Amino acid sequence: MTTPSIKIIYFATCVTICSLYAAQPIQPVFQSEFQLSSFQAILFTTLMMAPLGFAPLFYGYLLESFSAKVMVRWALFSLGILELVFAMADSYLLLLAIRAVQGLMIPAILTSLMSYISYTSSREHVQHAIASYIAATIVGGFLGRFLSAFFTDLFGWRFFFVLLGVILLLVSFMLRHMARDVKMKYARPKFAEITELLQSREFFFLYSAIFCLFFVFAALMNFLPFQLKQMNPGSGEAGIGLLYLGYSMGIFVSLNSRTIIRFFGNEPDAIGVGIVIFGLGTLIFMVEQYGVMFIGMFVFCTGLFMAHSLLSGLANKLAEENKAMANGLYISFYYTGGTLGSVLPGVVFVHFGWKMFLLSLLMMVCTAFYLVYNLKKAVAGKH
Repeated sequence: MTTPSIKIIYFATCVTICSLYAAQPIQPVFQSEFQLSSFQAILFTTLMMAPLGFAPLFYGYLLESFSAKVMVRWALFSLGILELVFAMADSYLLLLAIRAVQGLMIPAILTSLMSYISYTSSREHVQHAIASYIAATIVGGFLGRFLSAFFTDLFGWRFFFVLLGVILLLVSFMLRHMARDVKMKYARPKFAEITELLQSREFFFLYSAIFCLFFVFAALMNFLPFQLKQMNPGSGEAGIGLLYLGYSMGIFVSLNSRTIIRFFGNEPDAIGVGIVIFGLGTLIFMVEQYGVMFIGMFVFCTGLFMAHSLLSGLANKLAEENKAMANGLYISFYYTGGTLGSVLPGVVFVHFGWKMFLLSLLMMVCTAFYLVYNLKKAVAGKH
């Protein structure tokens, strides 16, 4: 893969994730403009995330037969057109329908790019290559949320979606220079191969752990804008967007994944430490002050992305064959956790308040830690 190609691939990843999370910090704006309940407002993020729970496996199958390059370019083009339509729509149901269809485009892009990077990286470099991919998703997660909130304060909520649409169309065009597709050297996978992966103890614990972690992460990210509005009803959207600056720690952690592994000796121990930091970040949000929450976001994101970048790299390391399927399953568990996390804890938030909401999330963090403890034993047993 040439240097320009890898830079464009990481940029495509960044813009795709921007599209996924752009609606999240401005959900209270949609709630106000369309006279919605908080549940109806969070569907703008949840519906777009939901297809990511099952679609990656379908796209993993397609990658066995079709060109990753062709698939990712068409998916980016379609996503860009839909962003422009979204910016012009004025019906709540139409907006929701567009977000749901966009959700089908995103796994096509992410699975293609992640598998492409994995296949074009040598075994000793795959951990760093995937960590760089994760860093690109972190940049996209921050910019999507921050710029959406920032431009909403300046020009209204539609402006950023027009901007996103134009950039996605440009990225689709830029990827014509992507290096030629690598040859997939194995047969099209069967359902039995999916179950075989899940029956493997190390993959079961790994996938279950990322499910729990992203459940917690999506829950806090989705309901935080509503909590901030309750704390200060007159606050602007940019203040909410600025809170996501803590994402920058995730970029630092992901790009230094190999140093972190060397420091702790092995991946499972490093992941366990990441989960402890993640739990501490969750606890900090108990203090209902903007300044404390701002600091808490840095701790929270450091822990999540430390665990996430190392878990995804470990999944690729363990998957000697069928990397596309292993990546598809990883993304599937990740976003299924995110989809359920963005909705289910809302029951606790609405009926019992912010602190009980956070306590329920801490239970999931503890579960993730237990799963990684078992993952360590499973990996040690294999080797």
